[in-house]
Amino acid sequence: MRAHRILPGIALAAALFSCLPAQAMERMFPNTAKRGTLSTVDYPTMRMDGAVRKFAPGAWIRNQFNTVDVPASLGGREFTVNYTENPQGDIDRVWILTPEEATKPAPAQSR
Repeated sequence: MRAHRILPGIALAAALFSCLPAQAMERMFPNTAKRGTLSTVDYPTMRMDGAVRKFAPGAWIRNQFNTVDVPASLGGREFTVNYTENPQGDIDRVWILTPEEATKPAPAQSR
């Protein structure tokens, strides 16, 4: 019987909290991350700063919203990115930067 009184209150609270502005979370990049310009070619290859490079097996790309993108979805556009390499020199992790993140120095440059 009390549920019909509690549920509207919960719905109201949820509506009020959803109206609050989203708090932007600063992404943390590893100290070894480098900065570059990425454009896709044909998976598993891509162009990093003009040079043809390979994605490592299991590599991932995080977009500006920090969700995972597949290389085919990038469609030949250019992106400013932070990236890391595996011991073989292949690129294993990529973060597409927001305009604000791109103005800051790369982690490897700020040491």
